[in-house]
Amino acid sequence: MISLILGHKGSGKTKHLISCVNEAVETSKGNVICVEKETKLTYDVNYRARLIATDDYEVKGYEAFYGFLAGVCAGNHDITDVLVDATLRIGGRDYNALAKFFEQVYELSEVHETAFVFTVSADKEELPDSIFNFCKIL
Repeated sequence: MISLILGHKGSGKTKHLISCVNEAVETSKGNVICVEKETKLTYDVNYRARLIATDDYEVKGYEAFYGFLAGVCAGNHDITDVLVDATLRIGGRDYNALAKFFEQVYELSEVHETAFVFTVSADKEELPDSIFNFCKIL
């Protein structure tokens, strides 16, 4: 399952994501992963969530981003939730590539029974309709 937190810069997406991370930590019977572009959420996210900055691994573009997320899931079979901040800053603003990325992540989520949440700095109307075949809006 993939959930999206949509809205433009300053609309409270990251604050909502932090709340989702901390809630997931309290309810999960496994591991919770929080992925961000650069290290900013250290003091906001519960210490029991694994915080990973993609800049530390030079992740750029949706192909690399998908490989990174697949590797995270492959490295630990107890992951129940993966929450990602700044999706477009990591992968880019190519919305067609974003749609393909979400299709791949959806398949990954089904295989590993992992819930994914992404913040996306855009309105629903800006995104291709195909994205909503795989994603729901929080």
